[in-house]
Amino acid sequence: MTESPSGDVQLVADAVTYGYPGHPVLDRVDLVVSEGDRVGVVGENGAGKTTLLRVLAGELAPQTGTVRRRGTLASVEQELDAPGGATVGTFVAEALGGIRAAAVELEAAIAGFDHETGDLARLTAAVARYEHLAAWDADRRVDEALTRFGAPRDPDRRLDELSVGERYRVRLACRIGERADLLLLDEPTNHLDAAGIDYLTARLREWPGAVVIVTHDRRLLDDVMTAILDLDPAMDGRPALYGATRYSDYRFLKSQMIRRWQARYRAERKRALELAERLDSTYENLSDEWRPPKGSQTHRRATRARGHVKAADRLIQKLDAEAVEVPTPPLVLTFPDLPSLPPEPQQAPLLDLRAPLVQDRLDLAGVRIEVPACGRLLVTGPNGSGKSTLLAALAGSVTLDRGVRTIAPGVRLGVLAQEGPTEHAAAVIAHPRAAGAAEQLSGFDAYARHALTLLEAELLDPDQLVPIAALGLLTEDDLDRPLRELSVGQRRRFDLACALLAAPHVLILDEPTNHLSVGLVDELTAALRATSAAVVVATHDRRMRADLADWPELTL
Repeated sequence: MTESPSGDVQLVADAVTYGYPGHPVLDRVDLVVSEGDRVGVVGENGAGKTTLLRVLAGELAPQTGTVRRRGTLASVEQELDAPGGATVGTFVAEALGGIRAAAVELEAAIAGFDHETGDLARLTAAVARYEHLAAWDADRRVDEALTRFGAPRDPDRRLDELSVGERYRVRLACRIGERADLLLLDEPTNHLDAAGIDYLTARLREWPGAVVIVTHDRRLLDDVMTAILDLDPAMDGRPALYGATRYSDYRFLKSQMIRRWQARYRAERKRALELAERLDSTYENLSDEWRPPKGSQTHRRATRARGHVKAADRLIQKLDAEAVEVPTPPLVLTFPDLPSLPPEPQQAPLLDLRAPLVQDRLDLAGVRIEVPACGRLLVTGPNGSGKSTLLAALAGSVTLDRGVRTIAPGVRLGVLAQEGPTEHAAAVIAHPRAAGAAEQLSGFDAYARHALTLLEAELLDPDQLVPIAALGLLTEDDLDRPLRELSVGQRRRFDLACALLAAPHVLILDEPTNHLSVGLVDELTAALRATSAAVVVATHDRRMRADLADWPELTL
């Protein structure tokens, strides 16, 4: 539970449970959020973070438990539709509708107020609401947020002409300008650059109401949150609310819990194995080896057999009573041992890009980017500076209008794009998520199809294929499900697994922290620092940039 001492309660979730057919998600989640509270929601991909926000927002009805809200509500989802004909102005009008209504209400209350017989309570309430919303400043707030987030400001710009990131930034700016009593945000930093994140951080820290944010951004957890709700079940199977206001404190407390959980699990597994061995030994003693010869004292043989079975049953009951059911601890990333050199290495860099130009997207005249064996490169810059285009040029998935790209013979690339499917190593590769039909495949089948595609393109050594089940990214149950049933974060994990499938010599990762859990981001960062493969990373994640600050950096 989290509740400020003086603020009004804006949200109460009481024992909320929700699940999909054959797939439980939320289990008896309790949460109280008051004015001034800023709760960060974390957890492994598929733990139900987005589902929880939708339940809190009233989009989904809890299957058991209740949700109570007070005041106005605003939410920004990860995946936003673009209704036909809708424009930036549509988003702005929708967000400011309540504020416009408050202004109209105040004007009507003032115009109709009679100092002798007027409704003073109505006028007072209208003034209070107008001031609470700072309605006089709403248009400036939205325009400022659009500018600071790098979002389109033209009200006539159609939403279906915008990228996913641009649509998200428009909606986020509108909601920030709205000043709702309860603000729900799903991964708000995914599509923001450093300046945009700094602006968002400042607005959230001064938010007059309550905030619940699903995020993987570890710096945002440090800078903004007053509590952290971890939806990953603890050893008792329940989510846990950490009062720690710093990410490092939360990680320490959770790591301690995980270590106790793992030790308990190993102890119970050892106990179960010993029980099975003792039972096997006990029932083996019912063989003829200990029985009297046939035809002699048959009543004693039957009596001894019955007694032995009863003794074994009592042993089972005793050990079962003492045993504790301990669930399997959460997955941990097991990063593969990637090669640093192709079979026939040369003196040249593994990957070389000179003076690339992609019209209207990237122009690096006179710039040469070399990726040597075991090399490192951190690519930074604001939104629109061409980071994704540069990584696509390195991967060979865009056509250069000028420049030369060279890849050494036998070098395999592992590519994680920021959004959607990729083309890889200048060969058109059907990514498992590229076609709607592939969405019907299970994770195992889609991974196998991707491996066959790479093999046909001669981009895979079958002796070095990385099994997806060995990575600790998805459980076997998740991999048996169709891709379309996985959460956004789980599909991002699947994409990361596809990037590792061919045991690449060079990893090219565009915003690798997007949609991943904070724990996995920690593990991935450590793995990227330690791997023998060369790594190129473009990221807006401030914590990851700090963790990789000793890498060579290219700022666009």
